[in-house]
Amino acid sequence: MDPLSDATAGLTTGLLPRMLQLRTLLNRGQLYEQATEAAGIALDRPAMTILVILDAAGHPLRVGEIATRMQVVGPHVTRHLNSLEKRAIIKRVPDPDDQRARLITLTSSGQRLVDRYTTVVDGWFEAALAQWPDRDRTELMRLLARLTADLTTQFDAVASGAVPAEDDN
Repeated sequence: MDPLSDATAGLTTGLLPRMLQLRTLLNRGQLYEQATEAAGIALDRPAMTILVILDAAGHPLRVGEIATRMQVVGPHVTRHLNSLEKRAIIKRVPDPDDQRARLITLTSSGQRLVDRYTTVVDGWFEAALAQWPDRDRTELMRLLARLTADLTTQFDAVASGAVPAEDDN
């Protein structure tokens, strides 16, 4: 194996433990629970996830797209959407490309909720990265976006059978 391959193997071998450590930190630190409490929001995690997804998209989404982004099945999302709609946090609007279909969008009330939540979370991340140079912050965002996109592509290919999963042989 050449030195570049050795270096890459070491990097990717160390990646999983770091990703697991980050996941544990975010869950153990109860990011969601603390953020909703600080923002004065009484929504469960899946409901807030839907709001964040809609906000990040910047445009209305179909139920299936929300489910895909949450990595859950459509009926799971629909149950939460029904509850959010009853509370006037989201609304269904006609799909301009298919009048039979509906898209999901935030109401002004829903937008205010997600803004309060993301302001709290963004503040925590900004404080954690306060000593980082701007170029490092920019690079972190770029690399996280790239890693997420590439992992999504890889996992989708494995799930579809287009790429065989690595075996232990």
